[in-house]
Amino acid sequence: MNLPAPGVNLAPGGVACLVGDWTLARLLPAEASLAVALAAAARAPGWDLSQVARLDSYGAALLWRSWGRRLPPGLILPPALAPSFEALARLPAEGVRAPCIRYRPGDGIRQLGVWVLGLLHHIHGVITLLGLLSLEMLQLLRGRSPWPWREFSANLYKSGVMAMPVVALVGFLIGVVLSYLSALQLRAFGADTFIVNILGLGIIRELGPILVAVLVAGRSGSAMTAQLGVMRVTEEIDALLTMGISPYLRLVLPKVLALSVALPLLTLWCSSLAILGGMVSARLQLDMSFHYFLSALPRSVPFANLLIGLGKGAVFGGLIALLACHFGLRVKPNTESLSANTTTSVVSAITVVILVDAIFAIATRSLGLPR
Repeated sequence: MNLPAPGVNLAPGGVACLVGDWTLARLLPAEASLAVALAAAARAPGWDLSQVARLDSYGAALLWRSWGRRLPPGLILPPALAPSFEALARLPAEGVRAPCIRYRPGDGIRQLGVWVLGLLHHIHGVITLLGLLSLEMLQLLRGRSPWPWREFSANLYKSGVMAMPVVALVGFLIGVVLSYLSALQLRAFGADTFIVNILGLGIIRELGPILVAVLVAGRSGSAMTAQLGVMRVTEEIDALLTMGISPYLRLVLPKVLALSVALPLLTLWCSSLAILGGMVSARLQLDMSFHYFLSALPRSVPFANLLIGLGKGAVFGGLIALLACHFGLRVKPNTESLSANTTTSVVSAITVVILVDAIFAIATRSLGLPR
């Protein structure tokens, strides 16, 4: 369709009549000449847009600016073109600042209440998810649903086996640093042999599980949240529900079980490498032989500490996976929600791990300590 070019004609009486196709494609080549014509007709007693063939947002904005951001008097405006100018009239004027919102004494209490209610909402969601997983587990134990072995093994490989190199590197270096700093202090008091106690209790009981949990929360927890979030955005979870497949059985439960199994094994792996790093550093700093270190370790660190460390790893793994899946299922269909929930998942998992570790420390304060 060949529409006439946009133009401004002055009718008898000085009324400015607009004709042609006022769209971006036709306005750009003649924008300079049209700007001059609109400026010349600025004081026209009236405007007539009844002969405009088409008008898009660009053409409406061009006229709106030439009119001083208001509808001119004596305007003849067809009803089909009115919505474009109504939308421009609702826009804020340029240079107008948003009103300053003053802080009132009650705003802090109100914000605190919002945070508390949000926390309670998340706790309710996690408990609900845990209940749904318990029901799914009950169905599996009754034999009414097939066990998701492939999903479990895939998550175990991605969360456990693939994390072994970085866990080994970090654990070894942490053991070297901790042994080096301890050796500097113990040498001053002639208590070199107590380095075995410090490294054994510190790494096996506390540092190993916490270190692995933080690494796994940042590595595997964020990946789980992002995976479920993308599936939520692409409506894959809705497709599973439409086909009658429980997403909790196929997506959430394998992740929780796999991380609950993988984290104790990673804790044992990390603690072993950290002890090895401490042995190497003790050999270099204190000239302590490997044979003496390994023979003194069982006497200095009771076996209950290893069980406490592995128990912490299992609990930490389940909590990290549970929180990661909770925030992944809460993702809304936009990229901003995906990034926000992934960040919140990692921060929440690390915070909960530290809180639970404090509870473990209080509950097991009389277990596994040498007398």
